[in-house]
Amino acid sequence: MLVPIAAQALQLPGAALAAADDASIEIARFDAETGSRLAPFAAILLRSESTSSSRIENLTSGAKAIALAELGATDQRNAVEIVGNVHAMQTAIDLDGHLDESLVLGMHAALMDGHHTGPGGQWRTEQVWIGGDSFGPHGATFVPPHHDRVPAAMADLMEFIRRDDIPVLTHAAIAHAQFETIHPFPDGNGRTGRALIHSILRARQLTPHVTVPIAAGLLTDVETYFSALTAFRAGDPAPIVVAMAEASFSAIANARLLLTEITEIRQGWDSLITARAEAMVWRVADLALRIPVFDAATVARELVTTPSNAARAIRPLTESGILTEFTGMRRNRMWQAREILNALDDFAARAGRRNLG
Repeated sequence: MLVPIAAQALQLPGAALAAADDASIEIARFDAETGSRLAPFAAILLRSESTSSSRIENLTSGAKAIALAELGATDQRNAVEIVGNVHAMQTAIDLDGHLDESLVLGMHAALMDGHHTGPGGQWRTEQVWIGGDSFGPHGATFVPPHHDRVPAAMADLMEFIRRDDIPVLTHAAIAHAQFETIHPFPDGNGRTGRALIHSILRARQLTPHVTVPIAAGLLTDVETYFSALTAFRAGDPAPIVVAMAEASFSAIANARLLLTEITEIRQGWDSLITARAEAMVWRVADLALRIPVFDAATVARELVTTPSNAARAIRPLTESGILTEFTGMRRNRMWQAREILNALDDFAARAGRRNLG
């Protein structure tokens, strides 16, 4: 049942509020630590969160396929859809202070652009349901409100999000659960709703620097996450707040392992590169952390140089084994930083397991 929440008094057990407060402290600490380190980490974490959020919807793909999809490859549908989620997450955090219906529509449009036959960035105009079969809602696990109620329900949600009397992570958790209850789009609601969490964390300045991969934490116990959404719809908001708090701890533990591994990989490269301190090869090495698969044109564009200069800077990294060329072609060659791709795949594997520690 959908209940307006814009002016609703929030009543939560002390244990749920305490869990959210503790998680918020850890999120803020992680954001501050990571924001002061190498710039590529922001892009790495955003992509990792987008991948984890997609996995909750059973959309899986390896890091290399996702990187190729970011460069325009369209042969692996799941990877293309995950890249759409990367774009939705980026839209979510580039809110420029305006968290309203137009931002949510923009997030959904970015998610659906280029890989979906249905319209993106429009409220649904038909009844939808979760579970059951495609013929009707009989046997469905959840039937969202009639589509005629979506615009008013989203306006109510945006008014709730503009409140400033609710602790940030608690605020984000409840807003997310209400969004999933409204289910305002024909498809992509889960991914858009999880992107909305990051809009709220960014707007309230809990995560001004990076995207904490909370969905990676939710992945460790998807059943509890879905059960918490069901409990919210039955009138109990505490489980979704607790689930979000516990997911944050798990996600940060996983993300710290990822960033430590990437830092060690990059430091290891220093001993393999022989070049002047100002040589472009160092910049290409840093670029490989953020874009672990690329061609010379991508390097030229990102580092604002010519393709021939980019190719010359790539060569020492290939000769030292840091990069490997994987097309085997004389033209349109592409390189990969295999160690970085392995680290990203390891992060994804950990996100699917409980008890990260």
